[in-house]
Amino acid sequence: MRIAGLQKTTLLDFPGKMAAIVFTGGCNFACPYCHNSELISWGDDVPLMSEDEVFAYLNKRKNVLEGLVISGGEPTLQKDLEDFIRRVRDLGYMIKLDTNGTTPTVLMDLCGKGLIDYVAMDVKASDNLCARACGLAKLDATAREMLQANMKKSREFLLSGSVAYEFRTTLVQGLHTAEDVEKIAEQIRGASAYFLQNYRESETVLCKDGLSPFSREQLEDFLTIVKKYVPAAQIRG
Repeated sequence: MRIAGLQKTTLLDFPGKMAAIVFTGGCNFACPYCHNSELISWGDDVPLMSEDEVFAYLNKRKNVLEGLVISGGEPTLQKDLEDFIRRVRDLGYMIKLDTNGTTPTVLMDLCGKGLIDYVAMDVKASDNLCARACGLAKLDATAREMLQANMKKSREFLLSGSVAYEFRTTLVQGLHTAEDVEKIAEQIRGASAYFLQNYRESETVLCKDGLSPFSREQLEDFLTIVKKYVPAAQIRG
């Protein structure tokens, strides 16, 4: 598997678990506000770690850590993801998967096999703004419809309660509006967990022009809108 990074310890990314994070290299999105922009490329310019190095660490820490977060990039695009997860689970780790939801067949297959304990799905924007928010504004109508249909399948699968999950949206001034936030909330009505996250300015952001964070007051206003559809929604951070 294309492993582009390892965070050795986190208490924040896997709810209730002390975990590590592996970051996969390669993504099908190019979100302008992405903080992991160095992980988008599938080319040789992305420095990779060996699986042996990762498993040596996981084996060493298996009596301390409880879980592994697999993030990206987009992990579900990795051809040997299932084999990697099985090896991690053999060490006794629980698995959290971060995904953009564009490959529902992979998501449902892994969950159906009992290989995933928790899923965090990013809901980038409502359907009408999704292509722009994902950096895919040049997609033709057919490709855009397929993208939206796949993400809808993933949302509906998670909403069915087949696996523990959360939805999350990074809100960016210059991309999101109150109307868009309300449409997102309608798409995940009744979700058991939904987090609004504020955009953070950073040197690693893919495109800085015209983007900025919202004020806390604006986030609270968005939360009020969202709670009409998702009472469990919270602001994270």
